[in-house]
Amino acid sequence: MKLFDIEEELNKLPNSPGVYIMHDEKDTILYVGKATNLHNRVRQYFRAGHGHNNSPKITKMVSMINYFEYIVTSSEMEALILECNLIKEHRPKYNTMMTDDKGYPYIRITINEDYPRIIMSHQMRRDKSLYFGPYTDRKAVHDIIALLKKLFKLRNCSRQIYTGNTNERPCLYYQIGQCSAPCAGYVSKEEYNEQIKESISFLNGDTRNIEAKLKAEMIEAANKMEFETAAEIRDTLQSISAITEKQRVNKTSTDDRDIIATARNNEDSVISIFFIREGTLIGRENHHMMSDPSVETSEIITEFIKQYYTGTPFIPKEILTVTEIDDKELITDYLSERKGQKVIISSPQKGEKKGLIKLAEDNAKLVLSQDIERIKRAEKRTTGACQEIADLIGINTASRMEAYDISNISGYHSVASMVVFVDGKPKRNAYRKFRLKTVEGPDDYASMKEVLSRRFTSDSIGELPDVIMMDGGKGQVHVAEVVLNSLGIDIPVCGMVKDDNHRTRALLYNDKEINFSKGSEAIHMITALQDETHRFAITYHKQLRSEEQVKSILDDIKGIGPARRKALLLYFKEIDAIKRASVEELAAVEGMTEAAAEQVYKFFN
Repeated sequence: MKLFDIEEELNKLPNSPGVYIMHDEKDTILYVGKATNLHNRVRQYFRAGHGHNNSPKITKMVSMINYFEYIVTSSEMEALILECNLIKEHRPKYNTMMTDDKGYPYIRITINEDYPRIIMSHQMRRDKSLYFGPYTDRKAVHDIIALLKKLFKLRNCSRQIYTGNTNERPCLYYQIGQCSAPCAGYVSKEEYNEQIKESISFLNGDTRNIEAKLKAEMIEAANKMEFETAAEIRDTLQSISAITEKQRVNKTSTDDRDIIATARNNEDSVISIFFIREGTLIGRENHHMMSDPSVETSEIITEFIKQYYTGTPFIPKEILTVTEIDDKELITDYLSERKGQKVIISSPQKGEKKGLIKLAEDNAKLVLSQDIERIKRAEKRTTGACQEIADLIGINTASRMEAYDISNISGYHSVASMVVFVDGKPKRNAYRKFRLKTVEGPDDYASMKEVLSRRFTSDSIGELPDVIMMDGGKGQVHVAEVVLNSLGIDIPVCGMVKDDNHRTRALLYNDKEINFSKGSEAIHMITALQDETHRFAITYHKQLRSEEQVKSILDDIKGIGPARRKALLLYFKEIDAIKRASVEELAAVEGMTEAAAEQVYKFFN
């Protein structure tokens, strides 16, 4: 039986706008796209004769799809913005042609200035300006800015204009009636800022007065047979309509919010959590929780918040929940203390925030009705496999695992890799690369001792793992245990025991082999961890060789370029002599400064 029946899942797709995400069999995201109608759009990929299937690249991508998921949104515009954010975050291989590092534009009003300007900005900054957006229609943004400047006679220049410093000569825009010339003192600060307030009101959606005025002008121009003028006004009205289309999520606020809702049946609860960062919906997660029908929804949400925010490094300023939570004051105080500033937890009953809750709730219901079995299977492969490993070796949790590997190729310097899996999935931003500093030649034990010592004594040590997986036998496990014991760190260490095909068949823990049960998900995850560790180490080694960077360990020292490296090697003859040298001896080398000498000494000592 297939774990994900594509034909069956296609029939479940809703006739709603949203974003779809294509995965391969290794859970890698292949493609992220947006749709006005998810049911129609996603089905096209698996039906012959449709236009986009004519592309060889897309045809290849479709052949690799193992399963897909989707996020329902309230509008196509919202789907566009979410699509952009997901592409930027995941960089899917088949979306390369669609990425746009500029993102979507904002309208910025420099309200911190005496005579504010209205300009387009490619990003939102915390600079005391007022921002509107992001918007998906760049032309409409240009049109609206031009319209506001024309209607309210706002300045078009970037001059620094202060009250009392208004002796400039007006430019051409004043001459043609499109600027009130604050630079020349022809308008007071108070009058000018009234016009800015009108512009802000317009951008906040109150466009009725202006639209009525423009429609009247368009009709008048048409009656006078001034059709070109009427067409220009019509285009302006269309721009207003495009840019003021209601976006439920993307407002001017720069606040960070998480939106939490749930859907339940007799056995399961699905928690949908939406992430809003700086006013923009950037993604969502779905979490499955076992629940009894007698348990209140408030208790489920409360338990989720406690578990989720204890383990996540980021806590938003505001958390919106579908229902009031238990122990609200206590949990709020705890999260506020962790964040270092006030955190608000609320359950809105009306307005925009209630709409956000409804959006998360709708997604939770869809997931519960259509995807709950797949979520359970995915959990079995990930968090379930982690718990299986924890049970096998007798520890409470194996949520975070680190694995290490040493790579020696063709006499080049050794390198090492550290790979991290969290909840059974790769956490690539936590991976680390090491070039060996103290070990010469292919000595894996000494190399591993150096790497582990550096990892667990670093100033940026970060989160400790629940268990360490060594890609080796008793020798490697013993090295790790010695290093950890010397540092007073108590972390279980396992060796990944391999068969004749170099595939993991068991774990070595406390000098005993522990075999996996038949059909174990844990062995698949450990194999994936082993493969990823090898891949990462070898990729790093190849990168160094291809770039011809593995010439000297001195290349890794800040402030030591080719000239100083050559001077040091000519003076000391060998690396070991440089390692033993004092700061004074190093500084005596031609071209070396005392600061550079200290960098070299610090690097080796």
